Amino acid sequence: MAKHPDAGRRQRSSPFVVNVARLGRRPGSMISLREQRSSPAPIGLDLVAIPPHAAVDLDLRVESVSEGVLVSGVVSAPTAGECVRCLQPLTGDIEIELTELFAYPDSTTDATTDDDEIGRVTDDAVDLEQAIVDAVGLALPLSPLCEPDCPGLCPDCGVPLAGAEPGHQHDKIDPRWAKLAGMVGPQSSEPSDDGSG
Repeated sequence: MAKHPDAGRRQRSSPFVVNVARLGRRPGSMISLREQRSSPAPIGLDLVAIPPHAAVDLDLRVESVSEGVLVSGVVSAPTAGECVRCLQPLTGDIEIELTELFAYPDSTTDATTDDDEIGRVTDDAVDLEQAIVDAVGLALPLSPLCEPDCPGLCPDCGVPLAGAEPGHQHDKIDPRWAKLAGMVGPQSSEPSDDGSG
């Protein structure tokens, strides 16, 4: 599972904390949240992620239910990374569906679930950061490609084959014969004067 590099930091320093005090623990109360936030650290995987300080669009419903606060909606952001075959930079966009319950303190859900199983409402706020990090990590490809049929790099000279001339190749000597080829000079096609050739 993808992790945010600063996942252990205090809730209030998270860029994705949402104040839910207006809900007042009244089931059925709802807040629409349409905001743009950003994270100082990348969110995603090693080879592709939401870059640091990129705009993360939140289009969410924040609802009070009997056991806590239910957050649902869409999170979208640009992504940047590197093709696993040709190592060229690539960019894209990600859109994830988010549905996350945050338990009220002293609720049955709070008492019967571990801290890492479900989020908690803390100081009239919920922190969406870990939910976003987890969802993005699941949605991004483990092996991003610039094109589905990317041919990769030339194993001899390292140039991207997609941009190389047609038929790009290198004359290679079988490594088992390379030392012998270095010892023998160029062969002449002319017969020798002594008649042995």
